[in-house]
Amino acid sequence: MNTADYLLQNGKDDAIALISPNHQYTYGEVHTGSARILGALRRCDVQVGDRVAILGSNSLFWVCSYLAILKQGAIAVPLATTHTPEEIQRFIEFTGCRVILSEQRLYPKFLASLNGRIGTLFEDVLHHDESSPVWDEPDPDFDLDQDAALMSTSGTTARPRAVRVTHRNIQANTNSIIAYLELDSSERMMAVLPFYYCFGTSLLHTHLRVGASLVFGGTFTYPETVLDLMEATQCTGFAGVPSIYQTLLRNSSFPKRSWTHLRKLQQAGGKLQNILIEELVHAVPHAKVFVMYGQTEATARLSYLPPELLPQKIGSIGKGIPGVTLSVLNEEGEPVKPNEVGEIYARGENICPGYWNDPEATAEKFINGELKTGDLATIDEDGFIYVVDRKADFIKTYGYRVSSQQVEAALIEIPELVAAAVIGEPDIVRGEAIVAFVVLRDGAVLTEKDILAHCAKRLPHYMVPKEVFFVPALPVNAHGKVVKTELRKQVIQRGS
Repeated sequence: MNTADYLLQNGKDDAIALISPNHQYTYGEVHTGSARILGALRRCDVQVGDRVAILGSNSLFWVCSYLAILKQGAIAVPLATTHTPEEIQRFIEFTGCRVILSEQRLYPKFLASLNGRIGTLFEDVLHHDESSPVWDEPDPDFDLDQDAALMSTSGTTARPRAVRVTHRNIQANTNSIIAYLELDSSERMMAVLPFYYCFGTSLLHTHLRVGASLVFGGTFTYPETVLDLMEATQCTGFAGVPSIYQTLLRNSSFPKRSWTHLRKLQQAGGKLQNILIEELVHAVPHAKVFVMYGQTEATARLSYLPPELLPQKIGSIGKGIPGVTLSVLNEEGEPVKPNEVGEIYARGENICPGYWNDPEATAEKFINGELKTGDLATIDEDGFIYVVDRKADFIKTYGYRVSSQQVEAALIEIPELVAAAVIGEPDIVRGEAIVAFVVLRDGAVLTEKDILAHCAKRLPHYMVPKEVFFVPALPVNAHGKVVKTELRKQVIQRGS
């Protein structure tokens, strides 16, 4: 079955599917809107395998565009609205998109310079009534190994990199996530994560599949507006990356509000430090907190820690989700013993076939159907996995190999800090010196001396940062993850 049919299969026509600040849309309206866009794509002669881009915020238009592209057998290419016009155009050209579905307001900034070189459809296609919209009956023989989407990765490379996600990948990962989260049609998810990001897309997949609803909260630039909408719409679920939870817990009214309806919190997209997990559990003690781990190359999710095990296994990403096998292997390809460090490898139907037009990177990352994640980890006696750091983020200082996450964990213990990140910079004495970047809570007063004194009490001398820079915000990519390459550039600029 085509993934568009799979996602809409359980949504009742009169049930609420999507909620914006000013409107609610039923599954019937989603189906009709998707059929209208499908008709527009066919009038543009979009064929199976053609790439079709989507540019817009989370909305009825985005959702219907995505479903229509999948239904046509074309390949969806979600574009990040946080990228520059040059990055957007480079990605469009790299993936060879024939048509783009774009919000009208974004066209002058991002697409006008393309000068008509790509077919463009705007949100008014949702309201065309020229003919009755047609949505073909589900095809039971549909090839699930067709590419469904090309998802931009959060990694930093000199050229664009797009993960090929198949219909089989999406359906397998969606089924797994629904199973361990125990989702049903009563769920109402606050969707602040953008749908062009695989974590955000997974929320769309899972909640449509069970016939539940999603609330569009806009960006997280104004957290109080999001929190007000969550209360007004009685959201039962929330999902975020560490940067979002840091703001929620340290720089918003979230811990002071009464969340009577909120029952499931999902965290992925990087490590949320233990002290913040504890603050989150304390803020919403009746809710289940799911700490998860994933990669774009795995469609979305790879592991989760059952909420009831948080007190005993805090800091762990848990074990593989249903249908996924995770291994932590040493350099010889053998499973590590408890407390030894190795790299995480993943196997399952959600593992993607590779990168678009990049056989060299595909061969390096995908080995005999297994994903080489690039994340270093250890296990405990019960087989639970603990990520140590990304390979690229280790710092070699005074002859020691230091995990940046360990230093960041010590920093975030300071209540006045909203966020912290550390990097290594070349140093003649140390090899690499540890440099910290911190974001203070509104109104907080703290000096570099205060922070270094705190670190000296909690860390070995070689892990104490050499310098601390106070910044208004950490640089993040389109997925909300800290971009350490930008921090390294800032250090170079400061020294020049």
